[in-house]
Amino acid sequence: MKNKSANTAKTLKVFVMILSLGALPLLMSVTGCVSGCRYEQRSGERIDDHATSSRVKAALDNDSEYKHGGVSVDTFKGTVQLSGFVNSRDQKNRAGDLARPVTGVKEVVNNITVKESAN
Repeated sequence: MKNKSANTAKTLKVFVMILSLGALPLLMSVTGCVSGCRYEQRSGERIDDHATSSRVKAALDNDSEYKHGGVSVDTFKGTVQLSGFVNSRDQKNRAGDLARPVTGVKEVVNNITVKESAN
């Protein structure tokens, strides 16, 4: 009788351990994004990022030196990505310089491509 209860206790421990380990990934997926996921935006972040993109676009449009419309502005969690094509390195650098001080910008990723001249 003692052997049977020892085996039952051992089996129960193994079952509980397997159940706990199996539930861990499910628990992590449910609770992991409560405070914010790295690759997903909450609606408030989406609204803030849209406003930041608008402010960066306005800064580019209102600058008397920059004047180039071939650049796209995308923002994700405060990181602004500039992309598109400009005619010179100075235009590329100016776009990054104009974006950095804008309210809501945490980081600027300047992926603007400088067109090669046909010389």
